[in-house]
Amino acid sequence: MSDVEKESQLLMVSQVMATRQTILPKRLIEPGPSVVEIEKLFLAASTAPDHDLINPWRFLVIPAHKREDLGELFAHALSERDPSATDEQLEQARDKARRSPLLMVLIVDAAKGDPEIDMHERVLSAGCAVQNFMLLANAMGYGTGLTSGKALKAESFRSGLQLKRAEHAICFLNVGTVSSRKPFKPRPEAHQFVQVWGD
Repeated sequence: MSDVEKESQLLMVSQVMATRQTILPKRLIEPGPSVVEIEKLFLAASTAPDHDLINPWRFLVIPAHKREDLGELFAHALSERDPSATDEQLEQARDKARRSPLLMVLIVDAAKGDPEIDMHERVLSAGCAVQNFMLLANAMGYGTGLTSGKALKAESFRSGLQLKRAEHAICFLNVGTVSSRKPFKPRPEAHQFVQVWGD
């Protein structure tokens, strides 16, 4: 690869990273990624650092025909936390399952593989996988957003997703076409998050 080609590639990658922005699920609409694009996105995720290649994380895709079931899990988790939740609040909880064309749960397994590889490493690997996925999705022209919430910790929610005891639902990953964007927030400058030991 020539120096010109390297410079062009570097500029392209830098632009993809600099233009990545969190998009709220309600602003992610059809069309979502195609089957072929989704395969490429998961391939990008698979390149994340993974100590001892234990693959401690997985993506649980929520297909269209399971969205209503997921909505009921959201509503049930809310009613468990707040028995006084109104019908309107329960419907708002259900609505979380209807947003974004591609919806999945990031799950990290604390028990898979070598037990010496602690949870922090496993979550970090999962985070790298998600970032790889989101950056490629951004390069494809899609928007992405991570969402979480108390429902992910609810025992009924975990049971509904058929999670094992050592598995942790970390967040939802939402992908789709961007209907509208908020203005970009300024990124932190290096001096705000880099420190030299001893200074």
